[in-house]
Amino acid sequence: MSDIKLLPPDVELETKRVLKQLARSHRALAELKGFSGMIPNKNILINAVIINEAKDSSEIENIITTHDELFKAMSQENYNNLAAKEVINYRTALWHGYELIRERQVLTTNMIIEIQQLIEKNRAGIRKLPGTVLKNEATGEVVYTPPSGEKEIMALMSNLEKYINEDCDGVDPLIKLAVIHHQFEMIHPFYDGNGRTGRIINVLYLILKELLDSPILYLSKYIIRYKSAYYRLLQEVRTKGNWEEWILFILDGIEQTAEETLLLVKKINDVVEKTAEDIKIMLPKIYSRELVNLLFYEFYTKIVYIEKGLSITRKTASNYLSLLEDKGFLVSQKVGKERIFLNKRLFEIVQQAGAEK
Repeated sequence: MSDIKLLPPDVELETKRVLKQLARSHRALAELKGFSGMIPNKNILINAVIINEAKDSSEIENIITTHDELFKAMSQENYNNLAAKEVINYRTALWHGYELIRERQVLTTNMIIEIQQLIEKNRAGIRKLPGTVLKNEATGEVVYTPPSGEKEIMALMSNLEKYINEDCDGVDPLIKLAVIHHQFEMIHPFYDGNGRTGRIINVLYLILKELLDSPILYLSKYIIRYKSAYYRLLQEVRTKGNWEEWILFILDGIEQTAEETLLLVKKINDVVEKTAEDIKIMLPKIYSRELVNLLFYEFYTKIVYIEKGLSITRKTASNYLSLLEDKGFLVSQKVGKERIFLNKRLFEIVQQAGAEK
């Protein structure tokens, strides 16, 4: 049997320091929710933010790629870059989780297994074999041995599922998010993909508790920034019962990340509106709001997307994209056998945001 205790924790979580930080975290999160809620086409925001999250979350697991490689992997199914494909798998899993939460209004163990299977592209499921240990990357020293055996892991996951979905202790949901994240990482239910799955659970929980409408807040960049503190505090809850510092760390991450995401969301919104105005002035004959939305749905587009999205002929769609490229809105690139058109303005914003660590 492992030494993991069932939830809720038998300690005072809402300390004075925690409550003080909690107010700041809620304020920043509410501001982000409020502003993003006013934007008509939320998919534009979600896609732009998710691609950086997928990249950052994968980077924590030493899966490193570039925005240029991602652009190619997103636009071409057979593109041969393993790291980029893993990031795309993560994005697919995140979208799937978001759709499940909206549809079911609950977050279950089976849903978490589905998400992990999309990340890893296998159906290994919950760990059945013993021998999993977590090691210090630098020294190779074993720092933690998670529970083993499907029966024990499923019992712990069942307890976690109940804690996620039931308000059994009246604790604020942001504090509960810190507890949930810690418990999931300690259970370590899968052979692989635990970290990435755990970070998806974070944002799905915020949506479940109606603290966000869209999956646009992610802690991966914050974790990269303070990676050693993250792993140290994760262990200190287990070894020293240091819940307060762990909760403060996560709450501070929510505040910082909400503020940074709000700036990014405002930039994206501004560039969508500016592009719409510029196309209306420079290319009035082809302008429509639907065209602008299609150009920003991803940071690239194809002739077929415009053809289907606007219900026009392939020739007309090709002509539209050529005109947009001539005016500097798009940059075309041959990827495989296809010509892909990169939304220059959006790509630069996403790339710049991804580079800021």
